[in-house]
Amino acid sequence: MDKIIIRDLLLRGIIGINPDERVKQQDILINMVIWADIRKAATSDAIEDAVDYKSITKRVIQHVEASSDFLVERLVTDLARLVIMEFGVERVMVRVEKPTALRFAESVGIEIERTRADFE
Repeated sequence: MDKIIIRDLLLRGIIGINPDERVKQQDILINMVIWADIRKAATSDAIEDAVDYKSITKRVIQHVEASSDFLVERLVTDLARLVIMEFGVERVMVRVEKPTALRFAESVGIEIERTRADFE
């Protein structure tokens, strides 16, 4: 299976359990690996045959900017579900990080891998 990689998508949103995190947007870093068979798109050179990663990115941005989850666990799972269910891929890895969450760490986050069977 081939891989589509979306790396270091830096967004701003409401996420966290602390009072200041509930009102002030913070950086949210997202990485994804989307497994798909790209052979048909490679042969036809037509976007209709491809996994449209621009549309996926726009939808992820829309979701993150509209959400206000308490836990990264919720957001990372919602994003995996969104990519699989709305874009018809079979498998995705999603990593969501909060770069400013821990004082002495560059970042903290959660990475999950899900398949279509996880959401049916």
